[in-house]
Amino acid sequence: MSDMTSEWNAFSTESKLYDLFSHVALVASVRICRDVTRRSSLGYAYVNFNSLIDGSNAKDALNFTHVNGKPIRIMFSHRDPSLRKSGYANLFIKNLDQAIDTKAFFETFSAFGTVLSCKIAVDHNENSKGYGFV
Repeated sequence: MSDMTSEWNAFSTESKLYDLFSHVALVASVRICRDVTRRSSLGYAYVNFNSLIDGSNAKDALNFTHVNGKPIRIMFSHRDPSLRKSGYANLFIKNLDQAIDTKAFFETFSAFGTVLSCKIAVDHNENSKGYGFV
């Protein structure tokens, strides 16, 4: 069972990520994805759990938690390519109010069904670009 966290601080280490998740669930392993040449973080990681329940508990407890001033997003990772072709859609939403954050965006669309992931596009100053994906 694997969770994927994105928007993870580029300077964080596997041990910091492990510490964060191990407070809420039993963590099997952690891997921050890095650039092959520079070894710098690509901004996402995989946190593996021994059970789906542990992964779900971690997602419920930590999704949108702020780490170093930025919210982390947690999604289940689907390694089976057939699951990615299951008919789930990725929607582009524009004209978003500048004040809406990712958590409010998630909660708004959760009223219409299960949200697998969502993200608001931001500029280099972390200001909303007025659009996002659900």
